[in-house]
Amino acid sequence: MNEYRPGRFQYLPLVIKNLMIINGLVWLVQITLLNRFGYDLSRPLGLHYWGSELFRPHQFVTHLFLHDPKNITHVLFNMFTLWMFGATLENLWGPKRFLIFYLVCGLGAALCHMGVLTYENINLTKYAQAFLNDPTYTNFARLDNKFDIGSSSSFSMESLKTALQYNNPQAVDIAVAYVREYVLEYRNTATIGASGAVYGILFAFGYLFPNAYLYLYFLFPIKAKYVVAFLILAELWSGIQNSAGDNVAHFAHLGGALFAYLLLRGWTKRRSDFY
Repeated sequence: MNEYRPGRFQYLPLVIKNLMIINGLVWLVQITLLNRFGYDLSRPLGLHYWGSELFRPHQFVTHLFLHDPKNITHVLFNMFTLWMFGATLENLWGPKRFLIFYLVCGLGAALCHMGVLTYENINLTKYAQAFLNDPTYTNFARLDNKFDIGSSSSFSMESLKTALQYNNPQAVDIAVAYVREYVLEYRNTATIGASGAVYGILFAFGYLFPNAYLYLYFLFPIKAKYVVAFLILAELWSGIQNSAGDNVAHFAHLGGALFAYLLLRGWTKRRSDFY
């Protein structure tokens, strides 16, 4: 049986060690700024939709080093996965090539996510503008059914819809203000995390070592290719479903895997210097 144990060469390679340190320190800075000063570091450094007034080009890189300051599992899971699957790759490629691969996957994931954000924001603006031009129950219901805008509201959406059916002037004013605020908030939402780059690392491991055995929860072995295939399909399904309240950038994860595949295909054509 071909078994795989993380870190069988160099237990904690140079690039992975430094990435873990940087991400950990940045996360601590995020917590400190948020808890002591109420300042959210994702505002200047998180990746924003290009149509947002908060968008800056440097965010394509900086968002890779930010994680949810309210949820330690976000940074822990990404760093553990990076180490678990990336250690063998860095030992195989060396630190320079591994770092290039990691960053390319992260940037590729961001580009794919930006494409999805563009599509979503254009559609949201179209439906929202239709309601703002003609604030009727029908247009509001169409907008809510398409984007589930009521999932983040602090009041009863059904009560508002009922009032709109009777053309209640106060309800119209509330709905118009809410839609404008929702569109602005949606446009200015930041994306953070190294998950896109990590999914690229995960895909690369499964691509290069498809028959290596992984131990899920330390209970039973399963081949890497099946683990990777399951995770990719799960991300695709979740991305298509686009469930309300799902704040995961599924297509960014898929983008990281896609760019990993493209980069690996390019490298494997030059096998003389790939290994």
